[in-house]
Amino acid sequence: KVSSFFCSGSRSSKTFKPKKNIPEGSHQYELLKHAEATLGSGNLRMAVMLPDGEDLNEWVAVNTVDFFNQINMLYGTITDFCTEESCPVMSAGPKYEYHWADGTNIKKPIKCSAPKYIDYLMTWVQDQLDDETLFPSKIGVPFPKNFMSVAKTILKRLFRVYAHIYHQHFDPVIQLQEEAHLNTSFKHFIFFVQEFNLIDRRELAPLQELIEKLTSKDR
Repeated sequence: KVSSFFCSGSRSSKTFKPKKNIPEGSHQYELLKHAEATLGSGNLRMAVMLPDGEDLNEWVAVNTVDFFNQINMLYGTITDFCTEESCPVMSAGPKYEYHWADGTNIKKPIKCSAPKYIDYLMTWVQDQLDDETLFPSKIGVPFPKNFMSVAKTILKRLFRVYAHIYHQHFDPVIQLQEEAHLNTSFKHFIFFVQEFNLIDRRELAPLQELIEKLTSKDR
């Protein structure tokens, strides 16, 4: 089981969740390799499609883990710019503010800073990914009946990290020359959620213009 590690002396939101590894030699690992190979072709619409004969739950699981790892890494590059002072609320532009609740530990949504919110969010996602009853890594262990609704909630929340980075921290992304990396990752994410209808359009509203711009060339 992957546990969050805390760097001594740094605040918890500077902590990166460890990369969630898919076990080598497993079927999910093969699927991940397939995904990486098709991504290399440059055709993202094709790359997100369910490979022939594969289980949709498994495909969604493998890609959800991959997006978690990508967002973890992207956010990791800009944490110095995302502080309690710079981002006292978790927002995606002036019209969108997010309050945190996970339904178990925090039932009533709380207003918190962006670094705190993202720390809660990434820890929560990691706990879901580590739960073998939700994300079974062993061959032949079935996915639970509620798997797709859990995956949709994870992806909806991961989208908010992209939205926050784009709205509040795009300047440092450009300075760090991470712009192409961020755009490619986000475009892949959007094509994936569109292909399987995993995030409600209203949830995507904070980045609607960008989504149209990134996806219009590939219709």
